[in-house]
Amino acid sequence: MIVDRSVMRASWLGRVPYRPTHELQRSLVEQRKADQIPNTLLLLEHENVITLGRRADQTHLLMSGGLAAANVAEIVETDRGGEATYHGPGQLVAYPIISIRELKFGPVAYVRILEETIIQLLRGYGIAGHRVVGKSGVWIGGEPGSKPAVGDIPEGRKIAAIGVRISGGVAMHGMSLNVSTDLSLYSHIVPCGMPGVDVTSMERETGQQVSVERVGREWAELFADVLFLDVEWRPASQFPEFQSAHVPVSV
Repeated sequence: MIVDRSVMRASWLGRVPYRPTHELQRSLVEQRKADQIPNTLLLLEHENVITLGRRADQTHLLMSGGLAAANVAEIVETDRGGEATYHGPGQLVAYPIISIRELKFGPVAYVRILEETIIQLLRGYGIAGHRVVGKSGVWIGGEPGSKPAVGDIPEGRKIAAIGVRISGGVAMHGMSLNVSTDLSLYSHIVPCGMPGVDVTSMERETGQQVSVERVGREWAELFADVLFLDVEWRPASQFPEFQSAHVPVSV
């Protein structure tokens, strides 16, 4: 099989549970390492779930909030970087299965690319996003480019989180961007290990509703452009690996 290295396959999966999607990512990573598939981008919303990254611990779960009452049925320990975060309806999740080794990016540069493309996307909606030194993700308000002292919580509001895993030069996991997320569900965790951090969404910042799928497709084009790749949009049902992984695709 000849892999077209100028193409990134992209697919909108709809709203899907976390665990089978994680297994799908792992399968795609192995195929990408073996050069059996091109760079691939999964765009989706998750069912309500709290995930714990490699630096998370049980103190990041605030159980008194009543997870069951909030319909957060799953708490999943996962292999991405970072601490605790929430995924659910109204939040864009992007999982690029990308050979950063082939594209000649180091891990830090790759995270900066994820941040920069989110910032570019937000600018198109009239939202001024920025980075905070020493804290991955994208922020609104506060002082752009600020560097909080150790232990201090950044000023402003966090709108996007990033957590990746790189194995054999291939990246998985990625970013989550709050579009119209129910922000009250963040009260059940210490987001990204930062007690008291303010979390926001595009809807909260603009007062306007926007389709998560639309935002995902716009971001995918920006991301591909930075990587000098062409996006090849394909329905999830056309990928045999989606079917073999038994991911319940909602389109």
